[in-house]
Amino acid sequence: MQDGIQRYAQGMIFRRLIALIFLLGMCGCKKEAGESGVLRVGMELGYPPFEMLDEKGNPDGVSVRMAEELAKHLGKKLQIVPMDFSGLIPALQTGQIDLILSSMTENEERAKSIAFSEAYAFTGLAMLVGKDSELKGVEELNDEGKVISVKATTTGEMWAVKNLPKAKRVVFEDATACVLEVGQGRADAFLYDQLSIFRYAKENAATTKGLLKPFVEEKWAIGVAKENGKLLEEVNVFLREFRKKNGFAELGDRYLGEEKRFLEEQGIPFILR
Repeated sequence: MQDGIQRYAQGMIFRRLIALIFLLGMCGCKKEAGESGVLRVGMELGYPPFEMLDEKGNPDGVSVRMAEELAKHLGKKLQIVPMDFSGLIPALQTGQIDLILSSMTENEERAKSIAFSEAYAFTGLAMLVGKDSELKGVEELNDEGKVISVKATTTGEMWAVKNLPKAKRVVFEDATACVLEVGQGRADAFLYDQLSIFRYAKENAATTKGLLKPFVEEKWAIGVAKENGKLLEEVNVFLREFRKKNGFAELGDRYLGEEKRFLEEQGIPFILR
């Protein structure tokens, strides 16, 4: 349990540092916006193994490698712009970044504000519950006596608002705080994507377990400003070519080997495809 508290504290410190770095760099964003040789990619670097920092503090993960290959495809220099997930769409709308590549689920609500590329990943929402929980399905959470932890602005929160109106929601900016709520018995469930639930259940096996069968299917895509149709078209061309040369399969083997084997054992197609 102490490890969970330490991870939560570290996550809070990390997000504050990232926000400070972003704000300090804002003065240079407008200048770079006019430089055709720079591709500014927004992502939250707190979602391993897709978006994270390595041991040396450098951006790493599936999305970072994808961004590198996309920048090469476009003939541009890559600039990773780290920020909280909730700030990604506003940053894209105000021209602070050129696109979002941060494991973002495409949905109707977000599509009102930004454009999305073709999907590159297919996953779903699952549940993290207490180790001794008797919950079997998400429909059991729609009760005034139930408490759900959700990460702010995620599809888990959106789904809970729409489909579980009777339950109490506790909202956090950091996923580890949501996990901690379940592990310490203050929340009955945490709604999040399937692979993350798999990992959190493994890391917190003494206090939690994962109900991994998705109750909602989702797809991830790259976000682009609605007025930037040319970039959107180029991104889609990149995704098709990257798929043809087995780029997604290679990233899966590199970063998600255990998860890939787990999904295959469950008869579930691997998410990157």
